Amino acid sequence: MLLKNNVSPSRLRIPRRMTHRSRIVAPWLLVATDIVTVLFATLIALAFRNFVPGFQGASEVNYSVSVLWPLAVIIWIASLWGAGAYSDKNLGAGTDEYSRVLHSSLMAAAFIGICCYLTRFDLSRGFYVLLFAFGTPLLVLTRWICRRIIHILRRRNWLTRRVVLAGNPQNIQEIMSVVQRENWLGYYLVGALLPQGANREDLDMPVLGTVDDALEIVDQRDIDIVIFADGAFPSSRGFRRMAWALESHQCQMVVAPALTDIASQRIQVRPVAGMPLVLVEPPTTQQAGRWMKRTFDLVMASLILVMISPIMIATALAIYFNDRGPVIFKQVRVGKNGEHFECLKFRSMVTNAEEILKSLQNQGPNAVMFKMENDPRITKVGHFIRRYSIDELPQLWNVVRGDMSLIGPRPALPKEVALYAPHVNRRLEVRPGMTGLWQVSGRSNLSWDDTVRLDLYYVDNWSMTQDLTILAMTVKAVFASDGAY
Repeated sequence: MLLKNNVSPSRLRIPRRMTHRSRIVAPWLLVATDIVTVLFATLIALAFRNFVPGFQGASEVNYSVSVLWPLAVIIWIASLWGAGAYSDKNLGAGTDEYSRVLHSSLMAAAFIGICCYLTRFDLSRGFYVLLFAFGTPLLVLTRWICRRIIHILRRRNWLTRRVVLAGNPQNIQEIMSVVQRENWLGYYLVGALLPQGANREDLDMPVLGTVDDALEIVDQRDIDIVIFADGAFPSSRGFRRMAWALESHQCQMVVAPALTDIASQRIQVRPVAGMPLVLVEPPTTQQAGRWMKRTFDLVMASLILVMISPIMIATALAIYFNDRGPVIFKQVRVGKNGEHFECLKFRSMVTNAEEILKSLQNQGPNAVMFKMENDPRITKVGHFIRRYSIDELPQLWNVVRGDMSLIGPRPALPKEVALYAPHVNRRLEVRPGMTGLWQVSGRSNLSWDDTVRLDLYYVDNWSMTQDLTILAMTVKAVFASDGAY
């Protein structure tokens, strides 16, 4: 069976040797990067140890520092290794990698400090403080940079891993769509394994055999990961026996439960009598409307308004002198709990845009949310301010008034809300935002289904950390101007 629409032909030509070695290449690259980072932090600590506040009067201990610093580098790297910071399964996704770096750095600092105290080793306190105070955040920063590089390489078909999906066709199809969408994971889909009697025509990827053929396929195709979905085995014994069988095949076994779009902080695994129970915490929707988020919105929006006031004045003048029309465009939008409010924007279209819209309505790619590339209603000034999202700056006043939030789902039009499926109305349980998860994930290039999925994920899994992350990603998305029209 040939691939229909899931993997491009270029991905089929990935050398087997390259995918097999990816588990070795990436960790060793990180080892080299961490060694350079720790050495750099050591040099900084050596050079500036006598300038640390509170330790300027400490006696010179050049000999002890010259003896200890090579050991400190070895102990730190060994601690990172022992904590699993170079394990392939922890790289490239999630926060576990950063947690291991922080934990191992703390353990290395504690080990060196305790050893020096017990042996009465006269170590420079300035060197000790500066080494870990500067080196630990530097390690986290370099890990973040390395992650971005690894994602870029994976999108270009480097450092990929050969993957086989096993389970019922419907479940495999869902996992396949995620792997296609999140290509930074570096999963090269080789094919699928189905239970006996399953309908092979329901899949858009090659079927390599049945689940019972997994070991043979792993050896023949040089598989790195087998992802088992629901329906792969009739009982839990099948999973356990497969784990035993794959133990000697250098192949990672992954089990994909029927849980999607749930943040990791809401999931806890609790083993009870040998049975792993997955505890799912309630959605955090209500927390998104509490005082902490509102205070953050009010303070940040006020500060940004003051900082960008020259830009807003210049934009207003450009719009006015372009066609002598109104500067601000007011449009009724649907806010929290379905309440209507006037959303403010710099006018980027001609004054009779609503009349022209009627003739363009059938040309949009989406029946719910109308977006059109090269929209003839947009003025010359409008093209520029839309490209860099300057047209949305007046919405900061909506944030100050409490109609909107800095981060949240897109504020929808009443006619769009009228077309919502019942589950989509959950978007209205939080304040709409100036920017959100879908804006930094592709903006207008996303389909309507992906937009809804990302908005619902934000609503159910809100956290202050996620808001700060989206705010930082918004800057990159705006300047890249990808998907903005």
